[in-house]
Amino acid sequence: MILQRHLFFILYSFCGFASKVAETSKTKIRGSSGQFPLTQNMTVTEGGTVNMTCRVEYNDNTSLQWSNPTQQTLFFGDKKALRDNRIELVRASLAELTISISDISLSDEGQYTCSLFTMPVKTSKAFLTVLGVPERPEITGFTKPAMEGDEITLTCTSSGSKPAAHIHWFRNDKEVQGTKEVNATGKSFTVKSSLQLQVDRRDDGVAYTCSVEHVSLASNPYQVTEVLQVHYAPHVEISHSMIIPQEGQYFKLECVSKGNPLPEPVLWSKDGGELPDVERMIVEGRELTITSLNKTDNGTYRCEASNYLGTSGAEYLLFVYDPNAIGQHSPDHALIGGVVAVVVFILLCLIIALGRYLARHKGTYLTHEAKGSEDAPDADTAIINAEGNHLHAEEKKEYYQEEARNVLHPMPENLGYTNNYALREEYVKCINVNHI
Repeated sequence: MILQRHLFFILYSFCGFASKVAETSKTKIRGSSGQFPLTQNMTVTEGGTVNMTCRVEYNDNTSLQWSNPTQQTLFFGDKKALRDNRIELVRASLAELTISISDISLSDEGQYTCSLFTMPVKTSKAFLTVLGVPERPEITGFTKPAMEGDEITLTCTSSGSKPAAHIHWFRNDKEVQGTKEVNATGKSFTVKSSLQLQVDRRDDGVAYTCSVEHVSLASNPYQVTEVLQVHYAPHVEISHSMIIPQEGQYFKLECVSKGNPLPEPVLWSKDGGELPDVERMIVEGRELTITSLNKTDNGTYRCEASNYLGTSGAEYLLFVYDPNAIGQHSPDHALIGGVVAVVVFILLCLIIALGRYLARHKGTYLTHEAKGSEDAPDADTAIINAEGNHLHAEEKKEYYQEEARNVLHPMPENLGYTNNYALREEYVKCINVNHI
């Protein structure tokens, strides 16, 4: 009996021990399956701040650690290991270790490691990508001022971008294509774009803009603008205040000059000499005003403008009209009359040509009644010689004789027809036939 009780106690103890072993085994299996650190890759702009986070689903009181790309320990749990004022602890617990790195530089880019110190040690990698912000662009190659006809090369340069930035050129608001060049400088890139121009006066005052686009700048590209200044020789034209200047009127001429530098001053002359009547002929800036026109003002007026690149001149021939005769000898009326005369002449020529053409074709139709008759000396021979008409020659003779009788003894319905020129011609032919 005592032996039986002893065996029962041993069996009970063994079952309890087995149950505890099984429970411990289950706990270890559950812990090992959840003890894996989780991280994610990060991207940050140079000069910014980034948080690096490492999490674990289950931790049985095991420490987490962050280390940098050179395998220097940054934090071990909540203990800071590296003396770097840019690196701070954000959160430390059994399930998470988060640190922040501020004032990021390109040298901070690389692979960071989170370690969970189990047996064996488990790790997770997170790659930190640093975007290099491009420097503000600079345009070189501007010659101030440029001369008309010169060939110049404008170059826009931006350094420090990562990845390489994109450069666009604009002429005022219209995009133009440049030549791009990319050079690596350490971990960043220097980007250049060149624009070749042959300068003319139309480029004076044109704004050339270089725009730098980069992922780190979002939708706010860097831009720089330069305005091209072009010097060129003057060009002069004369404008006048009225088309038909008349005696006694107020008349103004303006010397319109373009050039860079602006041509100054403007010089006026008449017929190769100075202005003859300075009291009536007043020069103010670029304008010449004649206060009261008369016949003595007729002549050639010239204005000249100069800058250091050259001189340009223009002339205007002034003819003063008599207001009393302007209605009879108006240049506009003469011009209109000339145009009308030309149009009438052309129409008459067309009508004559058309009449001759119609008359020529009508004659051909009336006289060529049959092939082979055009060279006959008389009507009878023409009838006989006509192709296909030899058998009917007598019938045609009778026809003409009948028509002739109608002429000699006209019926009432043919009275008007006897005056017809064509019928009289047929009558003559019939008489000739009767005499043969």
